[in-house]
Amino acid sequence: MTTLIQLGEQAKKAARFLAVAETKDKNLALEAIVAQLKQDESIILAANEKDLALAKENNVPETMMDRLLLTSDRLMTMCADIESIIRLADPIGLVDKMWKNADGLTIGKQRVPLGVIGMIYEARPNVTTDAASLCFKSGNAVILRGGKEAFHSNQALVTSMQKALASVNFPEACIQFIADTRRETAKDFMTLNGYLDVLIPRGGANLIQTVVKTATVPVIETGTGNCHVYVDKDADLEMALNIVMNGKTQRPSVCNATETLIVHEAIAESFLPLLEVAMTPFHVELRADTLSSRYLSTSIPATEEDFKTEFNDFILAIKTVASSEEAIEHIQTYTTHHSEVIVTNNYTTSQSFLKQIDAAAVYVNASSRFTDGSAFGFGGEIGISTQKLHARGPMGLNELTSTKYIIYGSGQIRH
Repeated sequence: MTTLIQLGEQAKKAARFLAVAETKDKNLALEAIVAQLKQDESIILAANEKDLALAKENNVPETMMDRLLLTSDRLMTMCADIESIIRLADPIGLVDKMWKNADGLTIGKQRVPLGVIGMIYEARPNVTTDAASLCFKSGNAVILRGGKEAFHSNQALVTSMQKALASVNFPEACIQFIADTRRETAKDFMTLNGYLDVLIPRGGANLIQTVVKTATVPVIETGTGNCHVYVDKDADLEMALNIVMNGKTQRPSVCNATETLIVHEAIAESFLPLLEVAMTPFHVELRADTLSSRYLSTSIPATEEDFKTEFNDFILAIKTVASSEEAIEHIQTYTTHHSEVIVTNNYTTSQSFLKQIDAAAVYVNASSRFTDGSAFGFGGEIGISTQKLHARGPMGLNELTSTKYIIYGSGQIRH
């Protein structure tokens, strides 16, 4: 705990520095980070190779290996995401609105940093640079605690970023990394009251629920993604096929991938065989309810647990329904409130779906894979919040701020 307290003290001091830093200086520091990451590419990729070798020894699944993998192209994409954050407007200091009250006081609501943000996350090294750059631009110090699977990658990335900060006279403690991967240290991190202003977990259901149940500091819950696609009776079947294929097969290990397909019975006989053929080259395991299985040559009976599960793999649960109301009821029963999709050309049905589905992102005729800070124009994200308090959906710069009231008077006193 002593080391964590030292990190916390350093972060609080750095947060005070960041809170008053000029936008141009923060952007200059982010430019230095991009340059340093590019300069250190060989070091970073060598560190990632160590992580990949250890993951292979530990029989980590292929889909998880893909999340862990860094390549030159992926590192350049991470740098491009930081460059897009540089181009975004800085929310800090902005006054959302200003008004005069009956006492003649001029009252404004101003954007301010949250302070010190703790990040606890699993095996995706890109989260390290996304979180660090978003927190930095929004005036927050960050303490990062990545998973042991990406330890060497994360350490190399943070070392590179700290080197860049020092080169432009910013405290290295603006971005810090917990090198101790023990569970006990993670639990201590979750109870670092007095130092962390908020803790954001990002990863699988087990990690997120552990943080929610254990943490004594405020938590923004980012979601597991049990995402559904409902193909309505009025859907364009070619469009539906493309959307389901993209949602399931493009990158099945991510939280916005499709996990359950719901099909209206009026088009199930036409659509499901097409889907099965399209899925075959990807070796997707189809877990179907009784009615759906009638239209599939090869499937496994779906269980109650399948409809609750975020597979993060080439597995798709399938249910056939008699109406859009039944589809909505199924989604509301099993949703993790992340991303839900309807494919339909019926405007009334689409509007009913939009109104009734309780999720951070609800789509009409588009893939759930777009629930992403970069795709939404936020220059990356620190996570996708599935709760309703403070922030919901992809969390960009604005979601990493709070507000304070600033009041101008001319000697008023209250009677």
